[in-house]
Amino acid sequence: MTVASAVPRLTLGLPVYNGERFLAASLDALLAQTFTDFELIISDNASTDGTGDIARRYEAIDRRVRCVRHAQNRGSAFNHNFLIEQARGEFFKWVSDDDLYAQDLLQKCVCALDSRPEIALAHAWTAFIDEDGQISNKFDYPLTTDVPDPVQRFRSLLYTQGGDDFYGLIRMSVLRQVAHHGSYHFADRTFVAELSLWGPFHNVPEFLYFRRDHPMRASRVGRDIRRRCARLDPARANRWRHPMVRLLAEYLLGYVSAIRRSPLSPSDRRRSLSVLAVWVARHANPLRRRQLVKSPDPAFRAIGEASLATGLSSKLRVGVERFTSSRKRRRQVR
Repeated sequence: MTVASAVPRLTLGLPVYNGERFLAASLDALLAQTFTDFELIISDNASTDGTGDIARRYEAIDRRVRCVRHAQNRGSAFNHNFLIEQARGEFFKWVSDDDLYAQDLLQKCVCALDSRPEIALAHAWTAFIDEDGQISNKFDYPLTTDVPDPVQRFRSLLYTQGGDDFYGLIRMSVLRQVAHHGSYHFADRTFVAELSLWGPFHNVPEFLYFRRDHPMRASRVGRDIRRRCARLDPARANRWRHPMVRLLAEYLLGYVSAIRRSPLSPSDRRRSLSVLAVWVARHANPLRRRQLVKSPDPAFRAIGEASLATGLSSKLRVGVERFTSSRKRRRQVR
């Protein structure tokens, strides 16, 4: 039996709902890590399958494992945030009930965080696996989140697809400062964007994280925004209390709030807002909004859907024109 340290350096938080199919394999991969100074908290969101039995079995054989079962399913966002509140570690990482992990993933990420105190998050390259655990695809990390300039990191996350930084090891000192995981459309994107404003990311240039792609994966529920948000918070299914315009507007406002909360200089804050304004204006143009809904880029689809749902594209364009013209006037004065 493995004994947990009094105060572990790392907290692994595993939010799960009806994950019996792959849960044991995921736990085996985590408990076999070469880095062992961690606690593993399993938060069962009122599963109706054998998830609870599997979790309790692992809790009985490894003291690093702790299980919490909720009486009702309060949504994935609640479950993710609950795990942060329970964490005791210096670092934190969400883990999934259906993914696999190379044995030295945690070790290499902790070493990166120890050797580079300025970074906010450490992770590794992602390979996709199928239902049988066989690698089906590999993706190099395309983002420029390792640069010192926070605005460049933020811009990269807005415009570039790829990377699974949401599942990286995060410093708790940073995680305590950012907003909780939201339940609006693409809340995970604004969450990672805010982290990028607090410090660079480090990605180990090796395929150490294996993300399982299967029909029941939460990210494959389709393009139905309402359905996706209801998985994050069941209350979002109420169309009257949470109209579509709210689900989409909160996504855009999430970026603005992230910029305002982050420890940026006044100059970097203005630059970040400028980058965001241009991004919104570019993708909210009325001539393109219907094409954006069909875009393969989920962020661009969200902008198009928000524009169609709210009719705010002209107001956004006017606002951005005023913002950019005022910046030009300030430059001329200087």
